[in-house]
Amino acid sequence: MTVHDGRDKFGRYYEEFVEGDVYKHWPSKTITESEDHLFCDITMNHHPLHSDRWYAEEETQFKQNVVVGNFVYSLVLGMSVPDVSGKAIANLEIERLKHSKPTFHGDTIRAETVVLEKRETSAGDRGIVTVETRGINQRGEEVCYFKRKVMVPKRPV
Repeated sequence: MTVHDGRDKFGRYYEEFVEGDVYKHWPSKTITESEDHLFCDITMNHHPLHSDRWYAEEETQFKQNVVVGNFVYSLVLGMSVPDVSGKAIANLEIERLKHSKPTFHGDTIRAETVVLEKRETSAGDRGIVTVETRGINQRGEEVCYFKRKVMVPKRPV
């Protein structure tokens, strides 16, 4: 198993993926209130848990606004692109998506990916790589998890 620090290259060919390897994606990102509100506006998610401070403080168990889960997922997925799908032919499947803990305005998220499996396709010039990616906050808590399959090309001959 090799641990990659996320600064060595953009994208990988099929042959470069090794089962068990870990990619520590770089850089991390602190989520601001305005970014969360913008994401909610763009995606038309108007739940007051995300955008109404009074509602969050008075009416929820968290007593503060919670970052919309799809923003957290999109952020963590984006962090993984340089290491995992930078050369992808296609993102084939998100097999599992889990929001493990809430993310709050001001939280800093980092991400890491483990290569679970790889297999060649019948086309011969590409393969499918299965990975799991975790988003982790500044307290070391997993806030987001997903498993996906990515089709990547083999290195040109």
